Amino acid sequence: MAEAWIIDACRTPRGIGKKGKGALADEHPQHLGAAVLKALQERVGFDTADVDDIVFGTSSQRGPQSGDLARMAALDAGYDVKASGVTLDRFCGSGITSVNIAAANILAGMEDLTIGGGTEMMSLAGSGGGKGSPFLDNDNFRLRDVHPQPHQGVCADTIATLEGINREDLDKLALVSQQRADHAIKNGHFDKSLITVYKTDGSIALDHEEFPRPQTTLEGLGQLKPSFEVIADIELDEQGTTFRKLVKQAYPDLQIEHFHHAGNSSGVVDGAGAVLLSSPDYAKAHGLKPRARIVAMCNMGDSPTLMLNAPVPAARKVLKKAGMSISDIDLFEINEAARMVQSAVHPDSIFVPPESLTLPAN
Repeated sequence: MAEAWIIDACRTPRGIGKKGKGALADEHPQHLGAAVLKALQERVGFDTADVDDIVFGTSSQRGPQSGDLARMAALDAGYDVKASGVTLDRFCGSGITSVNIAAANILAGMEDLTIGGGTEMMSLAGSGGGKGSPFLDNDNFRLRDVHPQPHQGVCADTIATLEGINREDLDKLALVSQQRADHAIKNGHFDKSLITVYKTDGSIALDHEEFPRPQTTLEGLGQLKPSFEVIADIELDEQGTTFRKLVKQAYPDLQIEHFHHAGNSSGVVDGAGAVLLSSPDYAKAHGLKPRARIVAMCNMGDSPTLMLNAPVPAARKVLKKAGMSISDIDLFEINEAARMVQSAVHPDSIFVPPESLTLPAN
């Protein structure tokens, strides 16, 4: 059976995704993509002319992030012009999907050396020009009649309400996330992957994690106001459509409790990352040492109205595909936009031991 090997991976530090506050906010997104691509080549020493394809994920493909960012970043990084690139959008799953596709092309025997990764600069929000629709369906009313899709934060509160997950539990999990991030940073667990981002004049733009909040306390989290209660009731079109009304369309009797806030929801950040993958034959022929092997991967959707509840069924699906069980896995990484997602996975839904669950810092 064909295999796909991970040779190396790197990423930029996470910069605060706000103009005037974040160290990366004034950089061009193609520069961030080029930084990780250049770093991979310098660290491994492969011939960029051998790269069959570069697959990037960028969810907000507007403004400076529009166009084929993967191809532009490769050219900006000095890659050979024969190294092609493609950029995709699967919302929050864009980056992992890009790695999956890069690996799948090797597993299929179609390619030998690929890169999967992505760039996202949340500091560019609203800079794409044109107002556009505030709805994911872009005012496709036929689709909306069947699958109403609210704001992600409202979805998180909706699931927490449906599952009986309270704010205290969400805040406790958020605190653990910050503590684990702080521990990992202080103990150098990310040092091998982190690169320094330089400005065009050669000075350092960012060489350390800018976003995690190690000073977070449970008392401080408890003082934060819910972020999505007001958003849920803003009238967004002439018909008076609100995100709450979209939820009510699917769950007419549900009274949403709003528990998510800035401290237990995902952060607004800028950054880029990339993974170099190879076939065993190419790696052996060029003296490349693998760091890992792709065992299995899968995709799965779930309720469009709830949006955030697919990690559990997806985990079950990929474990079955790999012929493995929960007990075979030493570490799970659940990377989603609200602490509700980790609460739904931990610990009852798929019986993941708490010590095996790694949480992204808010």
